[in-house]
Amino acid sequence: MNESRENEAATRRDPPSLVGRLLFGGMLGFSAINAFRNVDAQIGYAESKGVPYADRLVPFSSGMLAFGSIGIVLWRMPALASGAVATFLAAITPSMHDFWEADGPERQNEQNHFIKNVAMLGAAVAFLRRALGR
Repeated sequence: MNESRENEAATRRDPPSLVGRLLFGGMLGFSAINAFRNVDAQIGYAESKGVPYADRLVPFSSGMLAFGSIGIVLWRMPALASGAVATFLAAITPSMHDFWEADGPERQNEQNHFIKNVAMLGAAVAFLRRALGR
């Protein structure tokens, strides 16, 4: 347990780049704010994709995204924050951006969102690894 505390202290003393955290966390925060502002539309979209309990899961997942963005930017509870973002992206990407099910221009749009989310998932995993001191 002492080693865990030492890793946590070292992670706080040497956080990832502030610019990187601001860019990544800021974009996540912007997405969370938009999701909360348009929660009814987000719920409708999730329901159209077959998401169960969308009326509960959409606000919850938007909250995870907001928490993660703040935690990453401020580098507070970084493992929990990065884990929340990674979990959010891993869960919503294949269900909400299933481009393989779409046709026409919607297919390209969903594919773009899918690829963007996979790239963001990679960044979230990198932040998580750093937060864990590995």
